[in-house]
Order: sequence, then C-alpha cells, then structure tokens
Amino acid sequence: MRRVVVTGLGMINSVGHDKESSFDSIVKGDCGIDRITIFDPSKFSAQIAGEVKDFDPTTIMDAKEVKKADRFIHFGLKAAKEAMLDANIDESVDKDSFGVSSASGIGGLPAIERNSLVCESRGPRRISPFFIPSALVNMLGGFVSIAHTLRGPNLSSVTACAAGTHAISEAAKTIMLGGADRMLVVGAESAICPVGIGGFASMKALSTRNDEPKKASRPFDANRDGFIMGEGAGALVLEELESAKKRGAKIYCELVGFGESGDANHITTPTMSGPLRAMKAAMKMAGNPKLDYINAHGTSTPVNDKNETAAIKELLGGKENCPPVSSTKGQIGHCLGAAGAIEAVISIMAMERGIIPPTINYETPDENCDLDYVTEGAREAELNVVMSNSFGFGGTNGVVIFKKYQG
Repeated sequence: MRRVVVTGLGMINSVGHDKESSFDSIVKGDCGIDRITIFDPSKFSAQIAGEVKDFDPTTIMDAKEVKKADRFIHFGLKAAKEAMLDANIDESVDKDSFGVSSASGIGGLPAIERNSLVCESRGPRRISPFFIPSALVNMLGGFVSIAHTLRGPNLSSVTACAAGTHAISEAAKTIMLGGADRMLVVGAESAICPVGIGGFASMKALSTRNDEPKKASRPFDANRDGFIMGEGAGALVLEELESAKKRGAKIYCELVGFGESGDANHITTPTMSGPLRAMKAAMKMAGNPKLDYINAHGTSTPVNDKNETAAIKELLGGKENCPPVSSTKGQIGHCLGAAGAIEAVISIMAMERGIIPPTINYETPDENCDLDYVTEGAREAELNVVMSNSFGFGGTNGVVIFKKYQG
C-alpha cells in the first residue's frame, strides 16, 4: 500500500483568513464568536455565531464569477489556494494524476433559502440561473478543480459534521490504491443564515447564551448548553510519499491511520460505541501508536462531550492512559462539514510547532468529562502522533491519525 503524506495546508475561519493568523489566534485562546451580523437574529433563540468577517471573495475570484458560487465555495477556494501555494505546486506536476476530495455538510444553504423566497414571492422565472451550480456540495470540488486545473478524481463527501474528515480518508484511499498521486482536500461550510440557525435552534442543538457570546461555546464544561455555528474552510494537499520526495516537497507529516463507523442508533443522538469503533479502526491501521494529543470533536453539547470522553477512555484503557485532549470549537465555533478539515490543519500545525491549543471557557468541571482538556492555556509539548475526531448527525463518524515524518 502506498504511503500518504501532507505537503500543504490552508484554512480560513472566524479568527483568521489564513492558516498562520488562524492558528496563532486559536493558540492564544482568541474567540471569533459574536452576535450575528449576516442577518438580523433578534427573533431567534440563538443569536450568535462564528462569522468570517471582512472577507472579500474577489481576492480569489474574478468579480463577475463571485455570484456564480455561494459563500462556502468562496471559502473553499481561499483555503485551497493557500494549501496549493504552501505545497509549492508548479506546472511540472502531472495534473491528470492530481484530484480533489471536497466536503460540506450542507453546502449552499443561503442560496437555497434566497431562491426559495424568490420563487415564492416573485415566481419561478426569477430564480437565478446560477442557483443550482452555486449550491450543490460537489460544486466546491468543481470550482476548485477548475481553478487549479486538477484533472484527477473529483470526489465529494456529504456526511454532516464528519464530512471534512471523511474527505481526508477518501483522498488517502485514492492515493493508496493508485487512483492518483496527489489529492487536494477541501472542506468548506457557510450555513449562517435564517433557515440554518432557525433549523438547528428548533432542534435545541444551539447554545442560547446570547449575552455572553465569547463564553457560549464551552466544550466539556458542566454548564455547556449546545454548539455555536461557525463557518470557514480547511484544505490539505495529500501526496504519495515517493512523489513528494522526488519533487523535494516539504513534508508536514504522514497520514498513518483513519477509521469510519456508523452508530446505527438515532439520526441526531450520538452513541459512545460508534465513535469508539472509528477510533479503534484508525488506531489499528496506524499500528496502535502512543497518542500525544487528541483534537476532540468536542462540540459543547451535553451528549457528545460525555460520550466522546467515555470513548477515549475506553479506547486507551482508562483515564490514566489518555493524552491531552482539547477542542478548538470554543474559539471558532462548529464549522459543520468543514470542521474535520479545519481541525486536521490545526492538529498538524500543533504537531509541527510543538504546542497544544487550549480548550477555552472550561470553568465548571463535569464528573463525566474528566480528562486533561488543556484548560489553562496553550501547552508546549513534543507531539509525534496526533488524532482528530469528527462525528455527525445520522451517526456517521470519522477519525484520522497523523504522525511526524521521520524520513
């Protein structure tokens, strides 16, 4: 089986428009969550989110093309461009063997909402001809492949909040089986719109701590009351090891394991056993290494955080065997289908720089959440193996494990 390494990274979220500013802010514990400005949230029970502020899509697209793509695609193009530049991809690279693995949980929900209102109020003839191409999840991969002339496999994962992680494992499988030498993974989401916020709020999934937006997302804290929606994108360039070495690429790390599972239990209530099986599969594939850090799914919902904690302890044979665990959703919110890609980038940068990002807003201990969540601020540490978890509605789970490349 061919080995897969990571050679390029990119991300955008509510605390930064690139990987460097984003990671630095996350490590410092900065919080990008605030009152929603994209629309008037005053009638909604949840009125806060992790918005990407002051982003100009014309910096990565021609102005006349912007309206042809919804906001999640804009973010995906931004992160993808950064990852490709970071990987130092030039025109000598075989683009026929370079594919795209894209991901989004919902895709162009704002475009769907806008055009539904137009259809109802002004009639079907007034629907934008760009509506469908701008809203389809797989159009993220379409736009990205065109922007970078990538003619290899063009895949798309639409598995709720596990989509970004599944896009990584799908890309890795493609390379391992010889379907491509390189894959650009892009996970993007932008669902902060009335129907998006209203829909999750009606499920009682969102925090209603509207008067304290900076403290609303509080993973593993006893007083957590739901997640905060975020938006943004993460991107990774994956390459077959020998191809990366041949072109002299900088190698961040090796992808040594991934695992996937289904709860087969309930459409929105997660189990402990589903995530556990995904983690076990990833660990088995990786050769059961010693984990130095786990970037948790850590949504700040009562059930997820308790179950994930229990699954990690079961996986590693007890609390005393568990490494530091943190969730960065307190800083940027839950970016849904983009979360796995963004958090993979964060995990890899943490390993490269030897620093574990903190779990912010942890104030009141929960007896069911009793691991080392790095609550005192960022922590310097030697990280050789890191795990990143993602779990989604429908009981779909994804886990990836990265290891420092030793040469």
